[in-house]
Amino acid sequence: MNLRRVSILFAFSTFALFAVLVLSLLYFYRGGLFMETLLSERTLFSIRLSIYSATVAAVLATAMAVPSAYALSRCNFPGKDAVDTILELPMLVSPAALGAMLLIFFNNPFGNWIQTRGAQFVFDSNGIILAQFVTTLGVATRLTKAAMDEIPQRYEDVARTLGASPAAAFFNVTLPLCRRGLAAAFILSWAKAMGEFGATITLAGTMAMKTETLPIAIFMKLSTADIDGTVVLILIMTAIGIGTLYTVRLIGRKGLHA
Repeated sequence: MNLRRVSILFAFSTFALFAVLVLSLLYFYRGGLFMETLLSERTLFSIRLSIYSATVAAVLATAMAVPSAYALSRCNFPGKDAVDTILELPMLVSPAALGAMLLIFFNNPFGNWIQTRGAQFVFDSNGIILAQFVTTLGVATRLTKAAMDEIPQRYEDVARTLGASPAAAFFNVTLPLCRRGLAAAFILSWAKAMGEFGATITLAGTMAMKTETLPIAIFMKLSTADIDGTVVLILIMTAIGIGTLYTVRLIGRKGLHA
């Protein structure tokens, strides 16, 4: 058996693994229950909250990722390696640990001052956005940096020789050229925020109709042994995830043919 056949076999084995997991959900699928659960007030609230919080978190993460990624891609400065390494923190520690770090922060004097004088985060919907933002910021920055790394710096240098300022070269040359990479970074960050569970449940809790996002709703259904209801919510999450990945692939495909 040659290398090509072995690699294809492994590719189909990976596909089969996840396909079996998804198809196994259909054993508990009930058509009437699906619509009943989907259209229930609690499920609709969870979907709306998940979409809203994930969108806000992804926008904030992308907005912060753009200048951060530019600095890591184009500039040399003291501590650059440390900054680049810390981006991996959400992948090095569990989301629950990140949520615990946020919870502990808001129990120190400065964090408590923010809670009393500013916005509430602990057991509040703002905490959902903060947890999602923290867990997606590293991903957004890493993907944005990868998009900027593919753009030769000489393009900006040429723009500067023609009289453009560094800021003008960035906004008129670099940013337009990496727009598809930025779009992909935003969409993937949004998808990760949509599925975020550990940090969210640790910081914001599981209050129904207040801090219950879709992943938390799945957990709550499962904790009451409601397998049929859990399957419905998982199918909804799966449909959202597949739709997101399909959108990213379309963006990448158009980028290749642009």
